[in-house]
Amino acid sequence: MKPVGKTCWVTGAGGLIGSALMRSAWRPRDWEVIGLGRPDLELTDSTAVSRRFERDQPDVVIHCAALSRGPTCEADPDRAWRCNVEVVRCLAELCGDRRLLLMSTDLVFDGRQGRYREGDEVHPLTVYARTKVAAEERVRALADGLVIRTSLNHGRSDEGNRAFNEEMRLAWQAGRSLKLFTDEFRNPIGVPVTVRALWELAQGRETGVLHVAGEERLSRWEIGERLAEVYGVGKDLMERSSLKDYVGAPRSPDTSLDTGRAQGLLGFRLPGYSEWLREAGDSL
Repeated sequence: MKPVGKTCWVTGAGGLIGSALMRSAWRPRDWEVIGLGRPDLELTDSTAVSRRFERDQPDVVIHCAALSRGPTCEADPDRAWRCNVEVVRCLAELCGDRRLLLMSTDLVFDGRQGRYREGDEVHPLTVYARTKVAAEERVRALADGLVIRTSLNHGRSDEGNRAFNEEMRLAWQAGRSLKLFTDEFRNPIGVPVTVRALWELAQGRETGVLHVAGEERLSRWEIGERLAEVYGVGKDLMERSSLKDYVGAPRSPDTSLDTGRAQGLLGFRLPGYSEWLREAGDSL
């Protein structure tokens, strides 16, 4: 018998945001929340997904799973398309008029403008970003679909090396110096903040696209400065770098997001990264 509350799938439940969603105190108490990691369900197997969907009958799906490593996507575009687009196509077809939330990225923009609003034209520069744009289109076509674009998320992963802050800390602890761009800007945000927003939005009726990120626009260098201060390591292991000297896959210089629309809908304020980091300290 179906519980009184709703049933919700959280895909990518073993990942940074998905695992935090499962642990969060903001989970609706009367909902049955089913976390799906790779051992639970191979999302690229549409037959298996359809069977599991028929069994669980989720009212809401929060789709966090993705192939998100840029170099991996560049090396195998077909795999990136299967994981990031075909999976979403399958979920969208199954959901129909049920609620589907898709985690997306600020990297759908080329970074020439900055302070992007939800209605601004996207222009992806990488394979990963192109797959996210295609996935967004499928969710935006739904009657109850919501795309949530976010930026760098600071948190603690099960593996201990998935979040950007974890990667930086591990490098510094090993004595490795990091070259950090002074001219590439993002809106970092704490995972607990993202997760609180997701649970609020999952219970709401907002559709379309929302930008959920920190309100503070920071360069990679500035992010490093703030992390070094909190971690007590890394201050002497930072080198200033510029996109002008970078060689590799295209990078978007300024994908900072305007979060005004989300701020107006949520029941709490999205803090700036520096403020949040001071309060969270080394607990994350």
